[in-house]
Amino acid sequence: VQLQASGGGSVQAGGSLRLSCAASGIIFRLNTMSWYREAPGKQRELVAGITRGGITNYADSVKGRFTISRDNAFKTVYLQMSSLKPEDTAVYYCKSTWDYGSDYWGQGTQVTVSS
Repeated sequence: VQLQASGGGSVQAGGSLRLSCAASGIIFRLNTMSWYREAPGKQRELVAGITRGGITNYADSVKGRFTISRDNAFKTVYLQMSSLKPEDTAVYYCKSTWDYGSDYWGQGTQVTVSS
């Protein structure tokens, strides 16, 4: 199983980034896919999730600014991030969850937002 996250980088406040997470080794269409982030000195937190049926949920801190989506044909989940703030700075991880199997984590991609 591999979850390959990409798309991180450094941007100024107000900018945008799109993260991608390409999955292999799982039945992607059956998995809930999520993005988490971990800032220095803080616990890892859920940013956004999307069920296999396309239902989405977001942390209050990112509602209206971030959009999660998935492409089952390409086995990829995306996180479009807009109006970025310095407090969004973190390592972002994707996670797959299947009700009848194991959870898997990607390797993380760094997002740095400067003021």
